[in-house]
Parts: sequence; structure tokens; C-alpha cells
Amino acid sequence: VQLQASGGGLVQAGGSLRLSCAASRRTSSNNGMGWFRQAPGKEREFVAAINWNGGNPSYVASVKGRFTISRDRVNDMVYLQMNSLRPEDTAVYYCAAARGAWGTSDTSNYQYWGQGTQVTVSS
Repeated sequence: VQLQASGGGLVQAGGSLRLSCAASRRTSSNNGMGWFRQAPGKEREFVAAINWNGGNPSYVASVKGRFTISRDRVNDMVYLQMNSLRPEDTAVYYCAAARGAWGTSDTSNYQYWGQGTQVTVSS
């Protein structure tokens, strides 16, 4: 069971990044998936989630209209397109696979976690 997040980096405010999460088929094909982030000194917070079939994307209020979660079930990939980035988006971003078919904002709903990818937004 493996989740591999990538695509982080350093970007100026207003810029864009696309995070990718490669998941093993056994992990993700029938599971909800989510993205979370953790900034230094802060707790891990929900960013976005999506159901097993790509339906019902959900977002934390602070990223609505700027971030888009999507998935490619054929290739077992989950993406987070991040536009109009702000310095407050700086964090380590984690992808996670839910215990069941639905992606939610509750961290306890997630069984498997990737290693994280650093996103740094400069002002």
C-alpha cells in the first residue's frame, strides 16, 4: 500500500502548482481520496477530497475557487491543481486514501497516507 505525492515546490504568490499522488491500485481504485496540509507549528488540516468515482469534490473554504481536486482511476492518480497561490498556502501537502468509498474532511476517515510534498509560496 503506497501513496507517492509529488509536484511541490517554490512559487510566487499568484502562481500555480499541480500536485500529483500516485496510488497503488489496491489502495485507491475504490477508495475516496483526500489532500491535507500541515504548516509549521499547526495541526494538519483538510484541503480537498473526492469520492471513489470522482464525484462530490469538496474543499476547505479557504481554497474554494482556487484549488481543484481530480482523479484518474485508470492510472490510479489523484491531482490537486492549485491556482492563485497565497503565502498562507505554504505547507507540506499530503495525499490520503479513505477507508471507504467517500472522501471526507475527517482525518480519521483516512487509512493510508503519503509522505508529503512541500509547497512554499513567497510573497
